[in-house]
Amino acid sequence: MDLETRFDLVKSIAEEIITEEELRELLATKEHPVAYDGFEPSGLAHLPFGIYRALLLRNLLKAGIKFKLLLADWHAWINRKVGGDLEAIRKVGEYFVEVWRAAGVDLSKVEIVWASDLVANSDYWKRVITVAKHCTLARAERALTIMGRKKGELNEVAQFIYPMMQVADIFELDVDICQLGLDQRRANMLARDIAEKLGWKKPVCVHHHMLLGLEGAKSPGGYDENVRIDVAIASKMSKSKPQTCIYVHDSREEIERKLMAAYCPPKQVENNPILDYAKEIVFRAFGELRVEREEKYGGEITFSSYEELELAYRKGEVHPADLKRAVAYYLDELISPVRKHFETNAKAKKLYEFVKSLPTTR
Repeated sequence: MDLETRFDLVKSIAEEIITEEELRELLATKEHPVAYDGFEPSGLAHLPFGIYRALLLRNLLKAGIKFKLLLADWHAWINRKVGGDLEAIRKVGEYFVEVWRAAGVDLSKVEIVWASDLVANSDYWKRVITVAKHCTLARAERALTIMGRKKGELNEVAQFIYPMMQVADIFELDVDICQLGLDQRRANMLARDIAEKLGWKKPVCVHHHMLLGLEGAKSPGGYDENVRIDVAIASKMSKSKPQTCIYVHDSREEIERKLMAAYCPPKQVENNPILDYAKEIVFRAFGELRVEREEKYGGEITFSSYEELELAYRKGEVHPADLKRAVAYYLDELISPVRKHFETNAKAKKLYEFVKSLPTTR
């Protein structure tokens, strides 16, 4: 595969690349660069984690990227997830692996890494302290929002170790690309700055889009000084907020019920979650979107690109209810194999029942 095709595959999953020049050079000089994403094991898997992540991985693997998925159990412990029970967090991590398996992630091409294995190495803590010694207190405090919490919600010294660990992870994993959501930007930028100071390998940052919650865009939440990023973080679909979230265990009826109640004003394309799912998931997975309508409203119509759909919706040629039903159908097509895996596989079902029994935490 030629360089530009590989570059375009990576760019297709990115909302932001820092920098495009560095990415192109990396792909030109390394056949199989290493990328990573990290996840705190907590709660039931939702659309961004269980479906969207798998779709993004597909393109990255096509581009020859070697991928590491970090199950950040220690980070979840610091962040008070699952009641701060490290053993329970580990079981949630095992459930996460089953979600990826059911969603079609080729686990033979992906390396699963546990944070608990990283921290068992004494050299890891030397790395963490080295990072901390080259980071000001103010910079560390700004980076705390990568935990999904605001400044006033942080009151433990351990929480200040979290961003230092996340930066150290990047170098311990020896990655070339940090391929995380836009909400993790502060840690990745800190890693780039520290790499320059210490002469470590500076990672390229490929930040992916964050899917909107069902209620649409929110007011700035105080997570970032950049208003665009702040709103994106405040508005993202969160698995700890069931009312704004679609889970990979939801039934076909539940998916349609949630979407029919979702924010989707006629002719409005900005901050429209249904169009967001169409663009980021449906067209990425299926290459088209078919909308079924009664003949008196124009009959069935198939869009071969998101741009066509957006234009038609902006003109009022597609009714919100028809669009919602169409997107619900496609989401169920992707969620159904995951749902069935946890209904029929004994190990997966047991893990699901365990995670479902846990209290919701954020």
